[in-house]
Formats: sequence, C-alpha cells, structure tokens
Amino acid sequence: MMNYVLEYWQEIKVGKVTTSKRVYRQYERMAHEIQNPSGYIFDEEKANKPILFIESFCKHSKGEWAGKPISLELFQKAFISALFGFVDEETGHRKYQESMFYVARKNGKSTMLASLALYMLIADGEGGAECYSIASKRDQARILFDEAHNMIQQSPHLSKHVKKRKSDLYFQPTMSKLMPLAKNSNTLDGLNGSLVVIDELHSIGDRNLYEVMKQSQSARQQPILIMITTAGTIRGNIFDDMYEYACNVADGNYQDESFLPIMYELDEKEEWTDQGAWMKANPALGSIKKHDDLKRKVEKAQNNPNDISGILTKDFNIRDTVNTAWLTFDHINNEETFNLEDFKNCYAIGGADLSVTTDLSCATLLMVDKETEKRFIHQMYWLPRESFEHRVAVDKIPYDKWLDQGLLRLCNGNSINYGDITAWFLEMLNDYGITPLWIYYDSYSAKYWVEEMEQHGFKMERCIQGARTLSLPMQQMGADLQAKKINYNNSPILKWCLTNTGIETDRNGNIVPVKNQAAKMRIDGTASMLDAYVGLYEHHDEFLRAL
Repeated sequence: MMNYVLEYWQEIKVGKVTTSKRVYRQYERMAHEIQNPSGYIFDEEKANKPILFIESFCKHSKGEWAGKPISLELFQKAFISALFGFVDEETGHRKYQESMFYVARKNGKSTMLASLALYMLIADGEGGAECYSIASKRDQARILFDEAHNMIQQSPHLSKHVKKRKSDLYFQPTMSKLMPLAKNSNTLDGLNGSLVVIDELHSIGDRNLYEVMKQSQSARQQPILIMITTAGTIRGNIFDDMYEYACNVADGNYQDESFLPIMYELDEKEEWTDQGAWMKANPALGSIKKHDDLKRKVEKAQNNPNDISGILTKDFNIRDTVNTAWLTFDHINNEETFNLEDFKNCYAIGGADLSVTTDLSCATLLMVDKETEKRFIHQMYWLPRESFEHRVAVDKIPYDKWLDQGLLRLCNGNSINYGDITAWFLEMLNDYGITPLWIYYDSYSAKYWVEEMEQHGFKMERCIQGARTLSLPMQQMGADLQAKKINYNNSPILKWCLTNTGIETDRNGNIVPVKNQAAKMRIDGTASMLDAYVGLYEHHDEFLRAL
C-alpha cells in the first residue's frame, strides 16, 4: 500500500517538486510524525480509502478529460492522505478536523473537492451525513455541487444510488445529503455538518458564516471543514484572519493538532517572473494547469501593469489590495512589533482624526528612534457603544475582535465622546511619560475638544486636509512604509485602514488620501497617522534635536 505523504515529501526533499517554504515545513513535520508517532498514528488504509473511491468511481465531466476516470495528482493524494490518514491512537478518529488549502486558480481544486464531497456523502461511513458547499454567492457554491452532480451522471455505479432532488444530492442507504449554501441562505440554522467546504474564502466578508458552519459540526465525532481559496484583494475580512492563523500553524508558531494548513504560494512577490518558482503556487503546473498559458499571462502582465495585481493574487497567491489602492499589501505589511514600555518618558508627535457617529475616531502617537530614525506608531480607536453590535453585524468588520485585543474602545451613547480621546492622551502622558510636543488634528474637529486639550497643556496644531498640506508628508509616509521604516506594532486595524486607502492626484501630481472601496472600509487610521506625519514633516529637525 502506498504512503503518498511520504512519497510527496521525498520528491520535495530531493528537489523534484518545488514548493513554498510552508508546504515544505508542513510535509516535513508530517513525515516526521509518521515515522515517530506520538498520540496519533498514520493509518494507511484510512488514508488511501478516499483515493481508491475517487479513482474507482469518479469521472471528469468537462474539457479534454470528460468521461475519463479521475487520476489524482500526487499533491492531491498527499493532501487527502494527510487529512484522512492521521488518526487518534485510541479512538481511531481523524486528527484533522479543519484545513486551509491555499492554491492558485486552475489547479484542479473543484474536481478534487467535488470527488471528495462524494466520498464523504457515500463512503465515509457517517450516518445521515450532511455535506455543504459554502460560498459568498449561491452561484459560486453551486460550482462544487454541479461538478459532483456531473460526476454522478458520468458514473453508472454512482447514478444508481445518488439521486438529485430539488435542492440537494441524496444518498438513500445512509440518508445523507450534499447541498450548496450561500451566506444569505435561510437554511443556515439547525445544520449538522459532517463536511463543510468553504469555496473562495477571500470573497466572504462575513466571519459569522464561518462561525455558524463550524458550530454546525459540533455534534459530529470527526467532521471536516475545508477552506479552499486563492488570495484576495479585500483586507481585514475572515480570509486574512484564517490566512494568518494557517501561516502561524505551518510556521510552528501556533500548536493546533486539528488544523492542517497547505499553503501553495510564492515565498517572495518578486518570484512571479521566475519560471522556476511558479510551481510553489501552482502544484499542478505542467499537468492540469498549462505552463505555456501561464507564461503568456506573465509576459502580458510585464508589458501591461494593470494586469499585474490580478495575476499576483489569482495565479501566484500574493495578497494585494484593489487596483486603485495607494500602496500594495506587500508595501504595507510589516509584522515587526515593539513594547510601548521601551518609549517611557520620551517625546512624540500626535495625530487625531475625529468623527461623530459613522467613522472610526483615531488618535496616534509617532515616536522616532534618534539613532536609526525608524518611526514607531501607537494608536487607539473609538466607536459609539450604542451602535457597536449593529456595526459588527452589518459591516462584517471584526471590531469586536479588535475590542477584545485592546486596540479599540467604546464611547457611551450613540456618538463619539471626545473627552475619551483626551483621556487617552492623558493616559499616555501619565502612565508612560510619552509627551506629544505637537498634536495635529483634522481642521474639522470639534472646537471644544481642541480647547479641552489645550487646557491640559497640549499644543494643538490645525491640519488642513488638502493637497498643499498633505501631499509631501503622504509621499514620505508611503516611502517609509515601503522601506519598512515604520513599525506600527503589526496593528490589524491600521493595516486594514492602509489597505483601504486610495489616492486622488491633481494635475500637479499632488496627492491626498481617499477611500478606494465601500464606505464601511475605513481609512481613519491612515488619516490620523498622516496628521502626525505632517507634524514630523514641519518640525523634523526641531523634533530630532529634542529627542
């Protein structure tokens, strides 16, 4: 009997297969666990059972392979083997209950998952199995479902036993079903999922959908939830949360025995023009995905910059922001952190972007290391308490998560209490001795707040929100972000705000920040940091002398 995990690992190890660093680490770890079991063992019979089912009964339904039996690629066999083969030594239950399979488009994901869903429907041995294909829109959820239905129609063995009903595929012997669901489905309550496949996770802005489907599996002894996706361009949604979690598990930073991350992606953005690296994001390159087709796409993108973002996100799994964004995600992303305690009794420059009800309010402290001139950003955000739960539910932004992390505070009532912002600046001054020499504020800020701050001794500077004031500081801030000269403590809120920021350019080349996405995608953190950068621009030499 074949052990496809070890076979795939061997090909990776000798360089026959090129993979990302995270795929390398994950298979290295699993190979070690197979050879040195502890608590979990690798059951080759259970590992191979779904593969035998798929290759015996499932057939392609489209294109040049239509009607032919499915022959899984080695990377697919290795993934399925890992998912089903690792079992608890005592109970025999599967180790992995959740997986993120991150792979570029046109690498056979729909075929693999549709056939896997049929296995879970028919042959996994689960009575009353409930298998769901989930997506943001019903049409997307139906892709896997329709592929599974087509496979049944191609197979005389399966078509005898699986019936197409109005909304599902039904396997009568175990009273099991497979059906597509979208986020706006009315049937999300009362589910009892044994298999949940979330297709194109990057397009789902609603974390609640993931939570509901995960909760639906709580009564099953060995459920499986698979998230399969390419990279996306919208930041701050469930995709970013799950991507970062999967990366941390793959990198060994988090220990989660039940989570299997398989992350096919380029290790560096610059590798997109290196043909030798393309397989890192495209494990089926040369077989399912045509090498010449990808080569033509890359050559076209090199001559047409407007195509670059699309090919990076969809063909190489490089996270990016939308095309109208000010900076790419690669330029924005900086995972360095610092301890605020290290800046006790130092000087800073403040920034404030205030709102009344709809937008976030944000306050910023900008500190500079005199030796390296590296910038350090510490921020706080506020929202009204009265509308908070509604905002979380309707906007589908993880404000509640950021509140739990201490990155966000709530103001009593239905509007922003500017006194809470004053209290935060005083807290930074009294608890940490961080003294802002100037605080730059949006010129539309409430007059009484400015007076209140001045009564506490803060030097307030009005910052006119126009190109004449903002353009040069914003250009400098952009250059510093790209150079990783700004350590913002890996704040997810500021990172989200930066990815939502576009620019408006006048005929003289001056720039100002604008929202480049929907109104709910805020840029207040960017605006607050930019106000502080205006202060740094206007007082640069004076500020450095004071340090």
